[in-house]
Amino acid sequence: MKDGKSKQHVTMSAFEKAMASTAKAFSKVDERFNKIDEKLAQHDKAFALLLKQMQVFTEEGREHRQTMATLMHTDISQERNIENLRVRVERLETRAR
Repeated sequence: MKDGKSKQHVTMSAFEKAMASTAKAFSKVDERFNKIDEKLAQHDKAFALLLKQMQVFTEEGREHRQTMATLMHTDISQERNIENLRVRVERLETRAR
């Protein structure tokens, strides 16, 4: 034995105990990761639902804007017709006098 160091040997039972302990630790870590994966899967479902709802809101907003544009166009057209009728009535009234 040089330098005052002695060789140490590990028995098979000590090695197996150490490996069992290591396996148990890895198993616990794996369980934690599984729980995290489950939570992430729940979050993914929630985000997918939020995205779908946002798409519905966007589509509803688009439809609303299109409807409002059509109504505004119709309203402007009707206002023009009413104004034209007023002018015609005024002309007729002036001729009748």
